[in-house]
Amino acid sequence: MANSLISCEVDFETDGKQAGFLRVPHSVHRSAYGWIPVPVVSIRNGDGPVVLMMSGNHGDEYEGQIALSRLARDLMPEDLRGQVIFLTMANQPAAEAGLRCSPIDDGNLNRSFPGDPAGTPTQMIAHYIEDVLLPRCDYLIDLHSGGGSLFYPATLLRGQGWTDQEGQTLRDLQDAFDLPHAWVFQGGGGPNSTARTAMGAANRKRVVPIMAELGGAGSVTPSILAMTERGLPRILHSLGMLPDYVPDAQRGTRELYAAGSVFAYDSGLFEPLKDISDPVEQDETVGHIHDPSTPLRGSVAVKSPYAGIVMAKRPMAQVKRGDAVFQIGIDVQKK
Repeated sequence: MANSLISCEVDFETDGKQAGFLRVPHSVHRSAYGWIPVPVVSIRNGDGPVVLMMSGNHGDEYEGQIALSRLARDLMPEDLRGQVIFLTMANQPAAEAGLRCSPIDDGNLNRSFPGDPAGTPTQMIAHYIEDVLLPRCDYLIDLHSGGGSLFYPATLLRGQGWTDQEGQTLRDLQDAFDLPHAWVFQGGGGPNSTARTAMGAANRKRVVPIMAELGGAGSVTPSILAMTERGLPRILHSLGMLPDYVPDAQRGTRELYAAGSVFAYDSGLFEPLKDISDPVEQDETVGHIHDPSTPLRGSVAVKSPYAGIVMAKRPMAQVKRGDAVFQIGIDVQKK
């Protein structure tokens, strides 16, 4: 299978619901012939679209892991037309440890594509996804959050489409997921993509990809989890895969471009002056950094180089120089 050393306990050609593991070879002192168990579920009912749904790409992002696990339990083959493949803990060592990157090789899976079939465990997983799983698929849904260091509102991320047809498909998927916000990428994509992300891998394989940022701060937000669980069957229905599902009314999505991030240039404790969706002016003070070890020293103002609205914010008070504290977006219609 594309020279991969990973073996799979699931037969993707078989109808029904199957669960097992991708066995990632990992020889260590305690287990000379051991393997890392990456959970995989296949639910298939005849011909139709094939969708890869993935979470745990970063291990400290939880809403997606819960939502996909629940959907994998609840979805029955007889309700489906086509196939859904689930990777609920795509970078299993990172997800098990609750870390962004793998504790085994410090690998950030979403910066490791196209991977290496004979590389580190994270590189092997990236290669398997790009060269074994994605060529089977028509669509990729990659669920993220801000992890431990950021918090996002429920936000879909998409490109503008390599072709007019793909652009329309991406807008249809956005409408189906029906999250409050959408971050629309302004460039890149297509089969010549050099991005080292899962979306880049999908583009290279001509698979239509969407991603989502769903909360963060190392926790689970009930309202965002509910939006996620509402949106996933809506997506499958929009693709003709859940013919008997009846979606509720669309709520609408605010489209944004990313203007850029606001960074800390000092270390200390960050006091934010803005919250999610708050308006921001260029050069406006959006926070202060305090140094309690020198209490009589004044705080340092953090200014935004961009005008727009807050797309994401840092929930952690401790900051060091180079940490992103806000991400600023611009409404698409204002661009």
